[in-house]
Amino acid sequence: MANILNISSQAVTPWSNATSVFSSNTKFSLSNKYSHNYSFPHISTSASGCRFSWMEENFTSHRNMYSNGRRPSHVQLALPRTSTVSVSSVEDLFAFICSGPLINKTGLTEQKIAESIDKWLLCASQLCRVFQLNELKLDDAQKIRLYHYYIPVFLWCEDQISQHASKFKDGEEVPPLVIGFSAPQGCGKTTLVFALYYLFQITGRKTATISIDDFYLTAEEQGKLREANSGNRLLEYRGNAGSHDLLLSVETLTALSKSTEEGMKMKVPRYNKSAYNGRGDRADPETWPEVEGPLTAILFEGWMLGFKPLPDEVVKDIDPQLEIVNKNLRSYYDAWDKYIKAWVVIKIKDPSCVYQWRLQAEHAMRADGKSGMSDKEVLDFVSRYLPAYKAYLPTLYAEGPNGSDPNHTLVVEIDEGRNPILIG
Repeated sequence: MANILNISSQAVTPWSNATSVFSSNTKFSLSNKYSHNYSFPHISTSASGCRFSWMEENFTSHRNMYSNGRRPSHVQLALPRTSTVSVSSVEDLFAFICSGPLINKTGLTEQKIAESIDKWLLCASQLCRVFQLNELKLDDAQKIRLYHYYIPVFLWCEDQISQHASKFKDGEEVPPLVIGFSAPQGCGKTTLVFALYYLFQITGRKTATISIDDFYLTAEEQGKLREANSGNRLLEYRGNAGSHDLLLSVETLTALSKSTEEGMKMKVPRYNKSAYNGRGDRADPETWPEVEGPLTAILFEGWMLGFKPLPDEVVKDIDPQLEIVNKNLRSYYDAWDKYIKAWVVIKIKDPSCVYQWRLQAEHAMRADGKSGMSDKEVLDFVSRYLPAYKAYLPTLYAEGPNGSDPNHTLVVEIDEGRNPILIG
């Protein structure tokens, strides 16, 4: 294994002892294109408009970045604690990485992993820092989440960005690649997107993050939608197709896609879910984060990204109230999906997981002394989304997102613990 990894070491530092894996007596030979730029420079200003001191700030920065309902809440849920993994050497870690369910899907090989093992270690070390994990004592779930999920997806996104850039001639402006993340609520997509954003930032590539939540109608407009569809519980509150400002979506995505020059700045919208006793409203534009170009990528996430409209009779059989939602969905391709050139689809076996995940989040909020929905309220909340899941997820999983290219689509199936599994 040592000759594959190309490691020269007096003694490979065990992961279970009290010293870092980056001990001075362990050296890694770089033989790939990344050998010159993975020192992870200090970054003080993020592309999301929040200011970080990446090497000094703690997880508070993570929370602050996702203000207005955008932050990944409760890291315990995102990175659960279980028993400690026994990893005694870098060779063991290499074998563990190679056993991951996404290795073949992301185009990685043992040779590629061996050549970039130091990069894997650096990425994991920095994610441990921002998530406040002890990199020397990672448990099963944490190790799987980092080495089988976040880092492989990051490397896949890097490859997609390289392919995207190769389509342009030398000297041409390369627009940022819009990568869409279609994933059910509660599955950890916001935490995944943050991890990717963070890794892009510390490797010197400016990245913007947006969510479909950012494009919800204002409280006043949502009220008008509710009145116009009186009795339709799927449009009573924000969430389903019809409750988004598609013009704002087009304006934002168009402007971000043109952010190719140094010094170009723009503010991106955010939504305040806590306004009006939880009914929500668009955040004050004065509080919107500022993005500065040139952007390398735009990470766009949402629970219904890529959903394809279906024949009316199909959706009416699922829920008659879904018919108007389905008609609204016909306008979403031009507002969202056509901008996305690479897709990450997080696949679940059963939409009922959304209910369980939401329950976990609300229970955790109440345990922290914060206000949260009762179990009955959670059931009512999730029930307004389930018809869309039942209607559109089968097509999403079978055919891919609306307008997607299979060569630029990564499907990640996760279990109830939000960990990736091998699709049979």
